[in-house]
Amino acid sequence: MADKWKQTALLVIDMQNDFIREDGLMRVDGGKAIVPNVIKVVREHDSLGRDVELFRQHLYSAGKVGPTSKGSKGAELVDGLVMKERDYKVVKTRFSAFFNTHLHSFLQTEGIKSLVIVVFAASLGVQTPNCIRQTVFDAVALDYANVSVIVDATAAATPDVHVANIFDMKNIGVEIPTLQEWSESDA
Repeated sequence: MADKWKQTALLVIDMQNDFIREDGLMRVDGGKAIVPNVIKVVREHDSLGRDVELFRQHLYSAGKVGPTSKGSKGAELVDGLVMKERDYKVVKTRFSAFFNTHLHSFLQTEGIKSLVIVVFAASLGVQTPNCIRQTVFDAVALDYANVSVIVDATAAATPDVHVANIFDMKNIGVEIPTLQEWSESDA
């Protein structure tokens, strides 16, 4: 492994069927288009919705499988995305990959100082891609030296929402390269 990558982690967030497939329970327009650029943080919930945000508990009513319920087809990684031997899976139940998970502790133990984030975030009826934004803002607050979001390996409900959030993240010092720019860089 090249020395430049030894302190860098790639976070792949929410690339699951319920966010990508046409019949996905939380499908967001534009999600399928970014799959080729996202080659592992997942969101899984209790089948009864006991661990979801209050505003989404109605999606887990009796007899109904809610979005990304543990063990469901919707919670599986999207076709083409495969966990490899050294990959590490973190299960989250909220927007941020850091909230109430052991991700930060794991990254510290591994000596990670830089994060590259490729995520797919559903708008969930709100005009902010919650998973992208919250994870990035938490990473900045936790003092990761370099945080990058691959702009063409992320998506939102609409292009305007995506652009507005990219603008906000850029304003807090987050690098916003395309996949090609990032691949060609000395990051």
